Amino acid sequence: MATIVPPPSKRQKREELERSQIQQDVTAIASGPAGSFKARFLDGDGKQMADVIEVPLADASEKNLSLLLNTLLAREKEEFLPYRFRIHVPDTDIIVDQYPTDLLQLLRNHGIENPFETTVTLSAEPQAVFKVQPVTRMSHKIPGHGEAILAAQFSPKNSNRLATGSGDKTARIWDTDTGTPKYTLSGHGGWVLAVAWSPDGARLATGSMDKSVRLWDPETGKAVGNPWTGHSKWVTNIVWEPYHLWRDGTPRLASASKDATVRIWVVNTGKTEHVLSGHKSSVSCVRWGGEGLVYSASHDKTVRVWNAEKGTLVHTLSSHVHWVNHLALSTDFVLRTGFYDHTPVPDTEEGKRSKAKERFEKAAKFQGRIAERLVTASDDFTMYLWDPAQSTKPVARMLGHQKQVNHVTFSPDGSLIASAGWDNHTKLWSAR
Repeated sequence: MATIVPPPSKRQKREELERSQIQQDVTAIASGPAGSFKARFLDGDGKQMADVIEVPLADASEKNLSLLLNTLLAREKEEFLPYRFRIHVPDTDIIVDQYPTDLLQLLRNHGIENPFETTVTLSAEPQAVFKVQPVTRMSHKIPGHGEAILAAQFSPKNSNRLATGSGDKTARIWDTDTGTPKYTLSGHGGWVLAVAWSPDGARLATGSMDKSVRLWDPETGKAVGNPWTGHSKWVTNIVWEPYHLWRDGTPRLASASKDATVRIWVVNTGKTEHVLSGHKSSVSCVRWGGEGLVYSASHDKTVRVWNAEKGTLVHTLSSHVHWVNHLALSTDFVLRTGFYDHTPVPDTEEGKRSKAKERFEKAAKFQGRIAERLVTASDDFTMYLWDPAQSTKPVARMLGHQKQVNHVTFSPDGSLIASAGWDNHTKLWSAR
């Protein structure tokens, strides 16, 4: 009588799978390049993070280097951070942003014949650790506006206050914790196209198709002073001066308009300080940088860079061949939130300005210098990355959208760019 061998149990199957995986790992390591190199790790400021250490080429993956660096820094396992590494090619000014699959081949391609006797410098950039839960339901559906919502922005203090502007000629402030409207801001005579919180969260500005800018107290929902008038056509965008640049507690605000100008207002008086004219068509977007420059994007296909103190033109950036719809700065997040972060708010005005400036400089630091980068989006289906402090020529041209690109933004840490277009796609780009 034939013996019937029973099928393997689940435990046997699991053990066999583990053995095969170990064999695959051993094979993979064995087939990797032999030898080693010396690695020097630098932080974002160019300071050495740990002693130079010899690393086997077979283990020189980005993941393994992250584990090694965390170990050298004596971090507990629960505190380990993932790192992204940029390679400084020895004896050259070349920096490779994308970590290669074959480090040995990369070095040889750049003329390093004997990498085993070379110290390779690696810039280590910590990456944010996100724990993303699946979106299973909507947090709140908050009715209230009678027409389309055209603009929205969270308070810089935290996310429990949201401001929106609508085609029903009102702006609203919402309590996102309870999902209820807090105030209705009535007074505009046209669609509210733009809303912007001041960096200290104490005021809210709105811009409208009625050609005016209005200021509101978010704690009471009341208008502050009279409407600011001066634009001859509707207001398309508004932005506050960064907190660390405020002069004696007197902030300024910039408004862009269909009338092809940008106006800089003194907030405490509501008076126009400068009219930035030079664009030949509607100004679609405006940003105020952390070093006192104002950036304006226009349907005349250009981006203009202005000195906010003098009200004079500094540069004209001309590479797009159609309307420039939107622009963003790599420092937008820290400039908008000022001195607010996860740490306690300073007690004094000087402390707040100092903290806001420190946050800006940390966010703007790139390759050892303060470099506020700019990205622009256009109806020509393209985006450009700029370093206006260095050159009027773009750093990179970003192709991929099949229709007009209407919105662009940097991630809070400035390492990624997100773009949205009429081709129904959102795209993510490396900003490094």
